[in-house]
Amino acid sequence: MKKLFVLCAIAGFTAAVHAAPEAPAKNSQQSKMATCNAEAAGKKGDERKAFMKECLSAKPAAPVTQQDKMKMCNADAAGKKGDERKAFMKECLSAKK
Repeated sequence: MKKLFVLCAIAGFTAAVHAAPEAPAKNSQQSKMATCNAEAAGKKGDERKAFMKECLSAKPAAPVTQQDKMKMCNADAAGKKGDERKAFMKECLSAKK
């Protein structure tokens, strides 16, 4: 009888663990919706509709590649030479943009 009780308890626990729904990860559209909703606080009616349409259709900014950074830093370093240029380029390329 004890074995039967233990087996039922284990089976019930296993079923409960496997039946528990996992929270789905937010996809990018859901994240965008949450962000836009927060920014639209206080807006109502047509103003809110227009804002949400604009916000949700906005494309995310393209990440700056290392090659793009190099081009920008080279342009900014025009006229600098030697150690001054080297120090400037090091700081410019390591800066977060």
